[in-house]
Amino acid sequence: MTSDTTALYQALASHDPRFDGVFYVGVTSTGIYCRPVCTARTPKAANCRFFDSAEAAEKANFRPCLRCRPELAPGNAPVDDAHRIASLIAHHIDEGLLDDGGGLESIAKRFGWSSRQIRRMMQRELGVSPIELVLTRRLLLAKQLLTETTLPISEIVFASGFASVRRFNDAFNGRYGIPPTQFRRAAPDARTAATSADTFRLQLVYRPPFDWSALLGFLGARAMRGVECIDGDVYLRTVRLGTHTGWIRVAHVPQRRALVVELAHALTPVLPALLGRLRHLFDLSARPDVIAAHLSRDPVLADSLAQRPGLRVPGAFDGFELAVRAILGQQITVKAATTIAGRYVVALGEAVQTPHAGLDRLAPTADRVARVRVEDLAALGIVRARAESIRALAHEMAAGRLSLEPGAKPDEVIARLTALPGVGPWTAQYIAMRALRWPDAFPKEDIAARKALGGVNAASAEAASQAWRPWRSYALLHLWQTASRT
Repeated sequence: MTSDTTALYQALASHDPRFDGVFYVGVTSTGIYCRPVCTARTPKAANCRFFDSAEAAEKANFRPCLRCRPELAPGNAPVDDAHRIASLIAHHIDEGLLDDGGGLESIAKRFGWSSRQIRRMMQRELGVSPIELVLTRRLLLAKQLLTETTLPISEIVFASGFASVRRFNDAFNGRYGIPPTQFRRAAPDARTAATSADTFRLQLVYRPPFDWSALLGFLGARAMRGVECIDGDVYLRTVRLGTHTGWIRVAHVPQRRALVVELAHALTPVLPALLGRLRHLFDLSARPDVIAAHLSRDPVLADSLAQRPGLRVPGAFDGFELAVRAILGQQITVKAATTIAGRYVVALGEAVQTPHAGLDRLAPTADRVARVRVEDLAALGIVRARAESIRALAHEMAAGRLSLEPGAKPDEVIARLTALPGVGPWTAQYIAMRALRWPDAFPKEDIAARKALGGVNAASAEAASQAWRPWRSYALLHLWQTASRT
């Protein structure tokens, strides 16, 4: 966020959705903080204080606006390494790593730092300590659940990460000056919240433009049968997070600039982790304005950017699942790989019941696949060399020697992946792009990308890509779009 308050005030006055999530404004005359897209009357410049995160605004004792609801703002895309790392630490906190008994030290160990370094970085980049971040994340999720669902408050307490109703009530009342029950009665959306006996709905907001059809087409062509599917313009999949299983249904609501997620009540205990994974899967924290401004300088990409301005880089709901699918796709067509992936799921995936036809399997885990013989994998129609690759991958991940999730260091992960039998640079870069959410991944060997660049060789493609850093993953998506039209 810029420190130029005049520019920030002009952005606030414009109500331009491209600034949504980039900064927040605290209004000193009311004690409330808002998103820049809030429909309330624009406050006087003298009454505005600007913050680059909701956590920083709340630390300064501002309360969240009930109209624009800051908890719905899309997260900032990683623009520099420090902010990227701080955001990824926040992701680990959402995944529950801070509550697994290891505390902040367990997070620090994953990144190869000390807990003191973590605290300094979080304070510098987000303006809050890790503990303050945890509390704000929990309170904002609770606020969203109180507003958008009719879940009992006892369920909301644990779904948002609190250990007891008393602690939740004290934290909520202390932060917002109103008890949760009274807040729910006053919330305008709570009366129309869509919650059934078995499911409830939440919305995840993005920064437009957002090319939902392209994203859905990409995921649908590579869907693992039984685990995920596309029904019209809706994405569905089964979910396993720890010991909790269930299903989700995701629909696009462009009028709200949001995805609406319907999920089974069984997934309520792992809600923060689930929502975090969906943000990564659908690339909801992307900054399309920043990315387009950079990539459009190259005439090679300009036409595609004009035609498909909201292209997102599809992420991964689960790193192991994505890596297996990438290995299965080596040197064969997308359609053929999808067929083989379906056999793999039927043979090794655990059966699960859902109300949706064709959605009846959980994706095989690394532990499960690590116990399977190479011969059994080959019997599914998987070339033996790829069967050996998949089994080696499963062993590494089951043993904890390889992590395929946001926050892992790309160079180290790519080196570990290419050390596995049968995993080459293209596959490793593709996995880094999707599972690690690395925006600068670029598989220079990609045939379609080289075709879009005029049939150049891999070295020339790599040279051309230097001008697209640090957004080469997005450039790759545009090259694929160009290649598909020629």
